[in-house]
Amino acid sequence: MVLFENVSMTYPGGDTRAIDDMTFAIEDGEFVFLVGPSGSGKTSVIKLITGEVMADSGTLNVNGFDLRHLRRRKLPLMRRTVGVIFQDFRLIEDMTVYENVAFAMHIVGATNRQIHQRVPYVLELVGLSGRENRYPREVSGGEQQRVAVARAIVNSPRLLIADEPTGNLDPARSLELMLLMDRINDNEMGTTVLVVTHEKEMVNSFSKRVIAIEDGRVISDGMDGYYNYEIK
Repeated sequence: MVLFENVSMTYPGGDTRAIDDMTFAIEDGEFVFLVGPSGSGKTSVIKLITGEVMADSGTLNVNGFDLRHLRRRKLPLMRRTVGVIFQDFRLIEDMTVYENVAFAMHIVGATNRQIHQRVPYVLELVGLSGRENRYPREVSGGEQQRVAVARAIVNSPRLLIADEPTGNLDPARSLELMLLMDRINDNEMGTTVLVVTHEKEMVNSFSKRVIAIEDGRVISDGMDGYYNYEIK
């Protein structure tokens, strides 16, 4: 689970808190949207969850790790429990689809046998069977995003974070991707999913919990939280 309890954080040299006494919890197996205007603190929340930045105060726990007191050498262990999908994909251009996904397993020490068993399954899950030997430039933008999803889930993370995952996709591809995320959340993996977005219509298409933030604070949290908040 993810627990923020009275968490505050200010970037070095900053005068204003990026996160200001923020409190919320995401239980294992939930699917949650995090919404808010530019500068509201969405990116800071992601950086706190992944351990890229540290909180100044409060309680912050991710998948059983106390990030306020976690030793630096244990940070990679925590990060293995979290998968992140970036808006710009960040695929390796000179690696095939298969190699891009397999690389995520290589860096955590998986054996070749484990990779050969796992990667084809994940590629099938995201609808990329038959695309294994193609390079990122040889597949569509929607397929590139699916490669990014496959890479993020191949190590079976407990939490999957998608940072503006549909920002570069047309409406049809956006819906397709969100349905895939819903499937990942709902299948036997039971992966917790946190989608950070500003796309109102997309969020309103799904009956999911919505956490709205502004100025580093939670201003709405619930199944109807998004409807009470206009994203700028």
